[in-house]
Amino acid sequence: MTHLLSAAGLTKTYAISGGLLLRRQAIALRAVDGVDLNIMPGETLGLVGESGCGKSTLGRTLIRLIEPTGGTILFDGDDITSLDMKAMRPKRRAMQIIFQDPYGALNPRMSVEDIIMEPLVIHGARADAAARAVVADMLRLVGLPQRAASRFPHEFSGGQRQRVGIARALALKPRFVVCDEPVSALDVSVQAQIVNLLQDLQAELGLTYLFIAHDLSVVKHISDRVAVMYLGKIVEIAEKRAIYASPQHPYTQALIAAVPVLRPQDRGRGRRARLAGDIPSALNPPTGCRFHTRCPHVMPICRTQEPQLRTTAAGHQVACHLTERP
Repeated sequence: MTHLLSAAGLTKTYAISGGLLLRRQAIALRAVDGVDLNIMPGETLGLVGESGCGKSTLGRTLIRLIEPTGGTILFDGDDITSLDMKAMRPKRRAMQIIFQDPYGALNPRMSVEDIIMEPLVIHGARADAAARAVVADMLRLVGLPQRAASRFPHEFSGGQRQRVGIARALALKPRFVVCDEPVSALDVSVQAQIVNLLQDLQAELGLTYLFIAHDLSVVKHISDRVAVMYLGKIVEIAEKRAIYASPQHPYTQALIAAVPVLRPQDRGRGRRARLAGDIPSALNPPTGCRFHTRCPHVMPICRTQEPQLRTTAAGHQVACHLTERP
């Protein structure tokens, strides 16, 4: 099956001023560092990792909301890496994003109708009866009453505001949607409603998701495959059931070990050692494997040679020297 979206060697680098001590020399911060990723039509790829590892930057770079520094991005077989704004416009209809903060992402001075209609107008539609009919259809899809069209964002709860954000993202009938931690700012009681809504919309509209989150329980519920990111790099990709049942990378093992258990008697059963230390700075990443400073299985080779993402006998894609040993 042809991939809907593919990235090869994708890199996003920011130049950071070093300050007086470093004589204001620019330092390269590699937020996304040589990522290879494929997403199939109709699937949900979960993307997990600690805060600051580059998940959101990767998601936004894939749809060129942030411009990549290097590498290539293919969407539906077309190279979109260096398209100019005019050539990129038709592609943008097919690629949308749902943001983490539903209040900050919505213009407080615009009504819900204007918010949902805005992408239609940007892409050439008139603010007429046809556009209002699209707004009404979007409100129905996300479970909001028609009277919501005349109201403003501050009149809604967090979950309702996120439904407005979802309606806006779907107004152009996209094929691929980046869900950038869409439930992390919501109450736990509302998170399940939004996740279920996203699944229902995917089934009804044939959507493909990149679902970014730090809550592995949510990712396990919604994803088909899971990619694990650490300090700008993908360290493991596998089918959902396989990665939760038998994680191959030590970092993935530690993430899953940190998931709370429901029954106290299960605590410690089959659990792996938790990580020590903090994630290193992306301004000065470790040599070799970037995880070796926290890995309980570190070997001399880990400190000098960077492991490549390879497919194991279990079908996982893993970047770890441990999996390369006979």
